[in-house]
Amino acid sequence: MTISMTDRAVDQIHEVAGDENVDLNEKMLRVAVVPGGCSGLTYDLGWDTTVQEEDTVEQHQDITVVLDKKSRLYLDGTELDFTDGLDGDGFHFANPQASRECACGESFAL
Repeated sequence: MTISMTDRAVDQIHEVAGDENVDLNEKMLRVAVVPGGCSGLTYDLGWDTTVQEEDTVEQHQDITVVLDKKSRLYLDGTELDFTDGLDGDGFHFANPQASRECACGESFAL
């Protein structure tokens, strides 16, 4: 498996899906790495209904996760978590491949 998810992340994805009227039987969570942020790369989460030819599909409980080929290389071994405490509210990626992260944790470099 390329990425793992904590129970808190899974619970929050369910909550967001409910808030946005997303049926997890019909839509997948696309996890991607895109150019941006002060360190050069940033994480992107979004809903998708299409699997491309070079995508990898993973199952995390009842959540189908899709990763494109390039993002899969950047995300291998990453853990997706969700926090809502003093350290910041939102999804957080613990990426063992990141050589540095910006101060806010929104972007990274390899």
